[in-house]
Amino acid sequence: MKSETLKYLKFVIIHLLIGLAIFLVPPISKVYAIAIILVGFRYVILRKNANNEALYVAAYIVGSEVFLRMTQGNFFEQYAKYGVMGVLIIGMLFKGFSKNAIMYWIFGLLLLPGVIYGFFTLNFETDIRKAITFNIIGPITLTVSAIYCYQRRITFDQIKNVIDMLAYPLMATLVYMYLYTPSVKDVVTNTESNFETSGGFGPNQVSTILGLGIFLFFVKIVLISKTTWIRNINILFFIVITFRGIVTFSRGGIITGFAMILIVVVLLLLFTKSHVKSKIIMLVVFGFFALGGIWAYSSIQTSGLIDKRYANQDARGREKASKLTGRERLIESEFNMFLDNPIFGIGVGKNKEYRLETTGIDAASHNEITRMLAEHGMFGLFGLIILLITPMVLYLNNKQNIFVFSFVVFWLLTINHAAMRLAAPAFVYALSLLKVQFVDETTVSRESVK
Repeated sequence: MKSETLKYLKFVIIHLLIGLAIFLVPPISKVYAIAIILVGFRYVILRKNANNEALYVAAYIVGSEVFLRMTQGNFFEQYAKYGVMGVLIIGMLFKGFSKNAIMYWIFGLLLLPGVIYGFFTLNFETDIRKAITFNIIGPITLTVSAIYCYQRRITFDQIKNVIDMLAYPLMATLVYMYLYTPSVKDVVTNTESNFETSGGFGPNQVSTILGLGIFLFFVKIVLISKTTWIRNINILFFIVITFRGIVTFSRGGIITGFAMILIVVVLLLLFTKSHVKSKIIMLVVFGFFALGGIWAYSSIQTSGLIDKRYANQDARGREKASKLTGRERLIESEFNMFLDNPIFGIGVGKNKEYRLETTGIDAASHNEITRMLAEHGMFGLFGLIILLITPMVLYLNNKQNIFVFSFVVFWLLTINHAAMRLAAPAFVYALSLLKVQFVDETTVSRESVK
C-alpha cells in the first residue's frame, strides 16, 4: 500500500474514531472544539503561515461547525465564525493581504450604517448585542475571509489540502449521524424536514454542510485521488454522504451540492484535453448511475416519502401550497421593508421585530439577500453588487481556478435558504477569490487548457 494511501487512511480512521468517541462520551465534543482552536492556532503561529496554514485550519473549523453544534461542542453559538476570523487574521499578520482587496474593505464599511442604525431602533426589551451580532457576524466573517483570500497565490496542491480539511470533519459527522439514527425507516413518518435523520440538529444546516460534502467528495474522486484505494474510499463516502443528505428531507443543501458538481463538470469538459475528458465522462456516468441507486435506496428506506418531498407533496401525495416551506412570506416582508426604508434600511437586528409588528409573523430571516436589503437599504444593495461582480471579474484574469463558479453558487444558493447561520457560505465564497496556479501535470493545467 502506497504512502499516500496509508496517510489518507490514517486521517480517515482518526475522524471515524472521533465520531464514535463523541457519540459514546458526549463531553468529548467540547474537548474536540478546544483542541481544534488551540492546535490549529498553534500550527499557524509556529509555521508563520508560510504555506497558507491559516487557510487549512479555517477550512477544518468550517467543516466541523455543524458537527460541533450537533453534539453541543460549541462553547457559544458563533464559535466557528470567530475561530475562522481569528486564524485568518493571524495568517494575515504573518503574510499580509493584497492591497487590491479594497472592494472588501468597502463592503465591510457598507455594513456599519446598518449596525449603528439598528443600535438606536431596536426595542429596549431586546438583547441588542445578541440581535445585532446574530445578523452581522456572517457578513463580517465573509469580509475577513475575502480580504485574506483576495488574489492570494495558491497552488493546486494547496487547494487539495483545503478540500481535505473541509472533508475530514464530515467523516466524523457521518459516523455520529449513523449511530444516532441507525434505521432511517423507523423515524420517517412524513415529508417534513427530519431532525432524527439529521443527528438531532437542524436539518437545514445539516443538509447545507452535507451538500457541500457531496461536492467535496466528488472533486476528490475526479481530481484528487492519487491511488485506487483512495478513490474507492472517497466513492464510499460520496455514496454515504449523499444518502444521509437526501434523507434529512431538507432539499436546499442537496440541490446546491449537485449544482456545484454540474458547474465544475461543465468547466472541466470545456477546458481539458480529450484524454482527461474521457476520464471525467466515465466518472460522471458512474456517478449518475450511483445517484440513481442511492435515490432508489432512499425511496425504499423512506417508504416513498422522499419522492413526495422533492415533488413538493405531503405524506398523502397532495401538493403543498408553498414551494419554499413558507419562506415566500418572509422574503416578501423583507422586500417591503426595503421599499419602505430604501436608504438606510431598518437597521441590523430589527428584521424580526419589524416583521412581527407589521405582519404578526414571529420568524428570523432565512434569506441573506433580502435581509441585507431590508436591514441595510441601499448600502446592502451596493454590498451585494460587490459580492456578485468581483469573483466574476477576477475569473477573467485567472481561469485556472475552475472552482470559482461552484464556490460562488454555493454561497448564493445557501444564503437563499439558510442565510449565513453557518461559517461555510462566507468561507467558501472567499475561496473563489484565490489566485490559483496549477503546477501538477496530472491535473488541469495551463498545458491542458485549449
